Amino acid sequence: MDMGLKNKTALVTGSTRGIGKAIALELAREGVHVLINGRNNDDVERTVAEMQAAFPETEPRNATADLVDARQREALFAKFPHVDILVNSMGIYEIMSYDDVDDAVWEKYFRTNVLAANGLTKFYLPSMLSRGYGRIIFIASEEAVMPSGQMPQYGVTKSMLLSLAKSLSKLTRGAEVTVNTILPGPTLSENVQQIIESIYSNEEMTFEAKEKDFMTKNLPQSEIQRFIRPAEIGRLTAFICSPMASAFKGSPIRMDGGMVPTIF
Repeated sequence: MDMGLKNKTALVTGSTRGIGKAIALELAREGVHVLINGRNNDDVERTVAEMQAAFPETEPRNATADLVDARQREALFAKFPHVDILVNSMGIYEIMSYDDVDDAVWEKYFRTNVLAANGLTKFYLPSMLSRGYGRIIFIASEEAVMPSGQMPQYGVTKSMLLSLAKSLSKLTRGAEVTVNTILPGPTLSENVQQIIESIYSNEEMTFEAKEKDFMTKNLPQSEIQRFIRPAEIGRLTAFICSPMASAFKGSPIRMDGGMVPTIF
């Protein structure tokens, strides 16, 4: 399906691996010129080269920056003053006991998972409105609406993104600009795959068998009984970025594999 995104420009944060990279790949597949972001310049350069080789009709560019650092964000704005699409996918997470989440941890998570994304949005939203087109997406999590209690500092920041997106969407009334959130469930990132392999390191099993056993024992509430693949989230994100998805406004869009048991 042609999603009508050819020659748009997108900044995808945290796009050298995991969900962010999958989103960047799917956007490039649709002819989008993707600005690849990460903190490590070598990782960004490798990803840019990979994108260019896979989708030679597009022009991926290096957008290396630590987006938590306001000065580095300002430098990025100077280099790329306009984008059509902003996907805030960068984030950190870690299983932690509430007793271990001190003020320094809270501040780190607020700055990384919320304030960095807000800073980018605050800069790019006005130009999208003035030019009459734009897409802003925050990548949240099922933890935003169904906190497990295993990582409170993460769940709280992801819940904040839902409220932020809904508030910002009010500013887009009547404009072909949308602000939405996507809530993935447990996803097979590189880190998750390494964890699964390490748990079953002494077992002569295929990865699919390891995955199934892990899901049965640890995530029985999942209705798909497997991890979501990053490419699945990438394809959904590309659609939400397209002109076909104009009616999604301030929406929390769940792709949780059935993890969340409620109707809404």
